[in-house]
Amino acid sequence: MKKIRFGIIGCGMMAREFAGAAARWGQFVRDDIPYPEIVAVCSRSEKSRAWFIKNVSTVTYETPDYHELLNREDVDAVYIALPHDLHEEAYVACIRAGKAMLGEKPFGIDQAANTAILDALTAHPDVFVRCSSEFPYYPAAQTLIQWAREGRMGRLIEVNAAFEHASDLDLNKPINWKRRVATCGKYGCLGDLGIHTQHIPFRLGYLPQSVYAIFSNLVSSRPDGHGGTAPCETYENAVLLCRTKDQNGDEFPMRLETKRMSPGSTNKWSIAITGMQCAARFSTDDPGAFWYTESWGKEQAWCRVNLGFKPMLPTVTGGIFEFGFCDAMQQMIAAFCLEYAGEQVAFGLFTPEETRLSHALCTAALKAYEEQTVIAL
Repeated sequence: MKKIRFGIIGCGMMAREFAGAAARWGQFVRDDIPYPEIVAVCSRSEKSRAWFIKNVSTVTYETPDYHELLNREDVDAVYIALPHDLHEEAYVACIRAGKAMLGEKPFGIDQAANTAILDALTAHPDVFVRCSSEFPYYPAAQTLIQWAREGRMGRLIEVNAAFEHASDLDLNKPINWKRRVATCGKYGCLGDLGIHTQHIPFRLGYLPQSVYAIFSNLVSSRPDGHGGTAPCETYENAVLLCRTKDQNGDEFPMRLETKRMSPGSTNKWSIAITGMQCAARFSTDDPGAFWYTESWGKEQAWCRVNLGFKPMLPTVTGGIFEFGFCDAMQQMIAAFCLEYAGEQVAFGLFTPEETRLSHALCTAALKAYEEQTVIAL
């Protein structure tokens, strides 16, 4: 089996998920999917680096300086999971070092940072780069994508996608970097969560033409972790209504929601595509189910089918079992490895050019809210 020697920059929760997915690589039915061997890690936190040294036997190098990691000849590709304000510097350095890169969303704290990253990629066109987005790899989401590509929905009526949390409803939760403009950016929750809602629509050719948006900052301050309080500067919730065109030039409304104040939600990702011939939807709240409509002339009924464990890239896991986020993470990483190796997959990762469109949409949405108007893209 071919190996891709990975370095990891930023050793937090998502980096540990990456390590867990790599550790289960033998689950794939195919034995030709390149294996992501983690050989080096970088974090300012010695404790975070120590976790990898203890739990990932292939790691032979650790450092607090990512430039040292990028200079290593035994690193082929890098997974970067850093706060948004560090994206531009680290991503550009990685691209200039000639390392393949899987970067976390939103690919820059703002549009200017994103442009700088893409300019670096233009100057180094041979470097393979993708943006992390796991949720489309749930089996039911893949079925929805396939139906949409086959045109089974007919002319579109509307598209709705959402990513919702409820963690910020706990008013005693200490402030973190996602509630500070300097580290998260002015988009707030939209920058942090928006690409999750955009991946499938953008890939299906559903392109926003204009946007109206409502942002909400519902909590003005939080505990600072030191006995005092600190101001909450970023938006918790954002709702975007986009005038959208599909590949046929037909218009329809697309609603994109990103929320950290969504009662009852933990990590809820959902998408619904409604057409004149059929509608289909999926939510991680019901992760095994694919919902669609059957029609009898003027009457329609929603039908639910439990798909079981049927991922894009088959594994040894039996079809009767349940699919979860850890599996979606593994599918995404495998898709990255295959794309990096030159193989086209059924559904590829979010591309750098798609991050450009994402930032254009986020920037326009913020302006639309601030000016209380509709902004054309």
